[in-house]
Amino acid sequence: MKKFYKAFLSAFLLSFAFMNLGCSGVMDAITNIQRLQFKLDKVTGMKVASVPLSNFASISSIGVLDAANLLAAFTSGKLPVEFTLNVLAKNPNDGTGGTKQSSAVIENMAWRLFIDSKETINGNVSNVNVPGVGQSTNIPILMSFDLLKFFSNGQYNDLINLALALGGRNGSSSRVTLKVRPTVKTIFGPITYPGEFDVVDTEFRGGN
Repeated sequence: MKKFYKAFLSAFLLSFAFMNLGCSGVMDAITNIQRLQFKLDKVTGMKVASVPLSNFASISSIGVLDAANLLAAFTSGKLPVEFTLNVLAKNPNDGTGGTKQSSAVIENMAWRLFIDSKETINGNVSNVNVPGVGQSTNIPILMSFDLLKFFSNGQYNDLINLALALGGRNGSSSRVTLKVRPTVKTIFGPITYPGEFDVVDTEFRGGN
């Protein structure tokens, strides 16, 4: 929290002092956006080489035709994967516990995707409203890349098992980490978090 305040308080106080905006208002805005928390939810819509894998629990359960298409893609040197990573955003500013009820608008959120601690692709989502109602807002992020580009040493079974572990019938996002850096709208203008923080599936986390 101290790091967050130090990064922004001086800049805001200097920029808005001439507008007679109170210091308390600046601090409230920073505190409110800092309370935003994020957590990974399920991976949905998993496809590998255009083969839907969401209903399969293991390689052995994949049909002959689908298995042939997957193997053909692998032997060609490309294994395109597509899925949606669902990120939950929670805004605790619901008017209880001494907080002021307020919505938060994520102007943009830069992200980097890690699978098994290996960095893959990056991107950005924008204009997400997170109401201060004490409930989570889902942010679906479509991921699309060549699995072989980042896991070139993987064997066929290993890569298909990885896809199933993420988005198969019994899949989860436990092997995924999303590093994010949000920029949130405030009455003082957009505020960008001072650095990235990890979003995982085990708990809600913020940037403090």
